[in-house]
Amino acid sequence: MGSWIEKKCVERGLRMTDQRKVIAKVLSESDDHPDAEILYSRAAQVDPKISLATVYRTVRLFADAKIIDTHDFGDGRARYETADAEHHDHLIDIATGDVIEFVDEDIEALQHKIAEKLGYELVDHRLELYGRKKS
Repeated sequence: MGSWIEKKCVERGLRMTDQRKVIAKVLSESDDHPDAEILYSRAAQVDPKISLATVYRTVRLFADAKIIDTHDFGDGRARYETADAEHHDHLIDIATGDVIEFVDEDIEALQHKIAEKLGYELVDHRLELYGRKKS
């Protein structure tokens, strides 16, 4: 079978058209956090008949099915990544828009401690840091 996304779609009963398969493959092979227009550009190289509207509908479908995660890194564009990755947080370079993924055990422990102190069990979280390189 195809990509991880395609396998998850089949498991969740989503019909996989040829165009959805192309978009799933492009997303699965992305090592960045592309927005819909970048996905469209990459998918159109594989299948020139794919429209931007199809990409938008497909990423919405994948996101609703919890197959991909949607991020807004403050630039007004929704960006996407597969939901199969291990948990990680993001550092966004405000000058370049680069997104750096990281895991820090101290931050993870502190988040659980804060939730517990407030009387909660932490079940999920997202952490996005915004910064610029020091000169």
